[in-house]
Amino acid sequence: MIRISEDGALRSFRSFNYRVWASGSVVSNFGTWIQRTAQDWLVLTQLTDHNATALGFVVACQFAPQLLLLPWSGFAADYFDRRKLLVFTQVSMGVLALLLGLLTVTGLVELWHVYVFSFLFGCAAAIDAPVRQTFVSDLVGDTDLPNAVALNSASFNSARLAGPAVAGFLIAAFGTGWAFLINGASYFAVLLSLFFLRVRELHKAKRAERQRGNFTAGFIYVWRRPDLRVTLIMLFLIGTFGFKFSIFVATMAAKVFQTDAQGFGVLSSFIAVGTVAGAFLAARRRTHTMGLMVTGAAFFGVGCLGAALAPGYWTFAAALVVTGMAALTFMTTTNSMMQLTTAPEMRGRVMALRIAVALGGAPLGAPIIGWIADVLGPRWGLGAGAAAGFSAAIIGALYLRTHDQSEETISET
Repeated sequence: MIRISEDGALRSFRSFNYRVWASGSVVSNFGTWIQRTAQDWLVLTQLTDHNATALGFVVACQFAPQLLLLPWSGFAADYFDRRKLLVFTQVSMGVLALLLGLLTVTGLVELWHVYVFSFLFGCAAAIDAPVRQTFVSDLVGDTDLPNAVALNSASFNSARLAGPAVAGFLIAAFGTGWAFLINGASYFAVLLSLFFLRVRELHKAKRAERQRGNFTAGFIYVWRRPDLRVTLIMLFLIGTFGFKFSIFVATMAAKVFQTDAQGFGVLSSFIAVGTVAGAFLAARRRTHTMGLMVTGAAFFGVGCLGAALAPGYWTFAAALVVTGMAALTFMTTTNSMMQLTTAPEMRGRVMALRIAVALGGAPLGAPIIGWIADVLGPRWGLGAGAAAGFSAAIIGALYLRTHDQSEETISET
């Protein structure tokens, strides 16, 4: 029997509920990355003639609900039973993936279908994301929360390591539609894990009360916290103009390196090499500081700049590793800091704001990055991502100059 150290990188696995949840999540994450890769390739090469702007609008449709549903998503995570709410969102996303797969397999899919399904999928994901992120504390409690967040990222990005490459082979061998069908089936793994959880062992946090002003309370809470405000500004910059990997990689693969679906899938997996490495480093980390967040943002800019200047396919792939590691470091640090410094009854709303800021900027950023890639070239799109990383790092550094960094240090103990 393997013994897990209380201080080791895998310490959250001491919890039965976390082990069950993680087992279901890794299967679903694998399916998610297969679908994401297939959807990008479907839009870029089958439904359009390498139109990055159209791909940008797909991304915009998928993430616009993060902003549109913000008044309800955060409060839902604070007020309702998170386990039951996750069952609803997982079923919804699974059904949508299966329907899109059937349209694609039968040859009936059109670009507007992808827009509609991306929006509907985004609606379900907008409710799911803050619930899923705050549900981690229900599984392991606050003590192991940063470790569990990092392990979740490791699971998500481990799937990213193989998922895009598998998607490339599936597309080449069977067609794009089967990738969507496989993702739809993968949601059953999460549903099974939710069913087998030991409900009595969950760490139930204090629930919010239904009253007027619940939505604005989240904004007021964040506004009174300068550390949270700065974090959200940094997230907005990088989330809006930096985390556009689907556009960056797809346009570089198709337009610059002129590779096929398999080559595109391999490139997407190289990002995961960096994010998985970053996730395991984060899992071992005992403290989470604003300084680490600034470092992550700066190296994200370096990675994007290196990718933009990469002369060949494999140097581009190497730059993606650096970019992925920096992105993961930045995101896990913001997640842990914002949860651990927030009152339990406010976490759902604060995390919903975090997700809305990080992902909700896509309706603005994705079409802009797509237009830049179309008009100026894919390398300039990556240059915009580099500028976002450097700008976020500068803002964070300026904040640190006027505040005691020790106040921003969050320890698991």
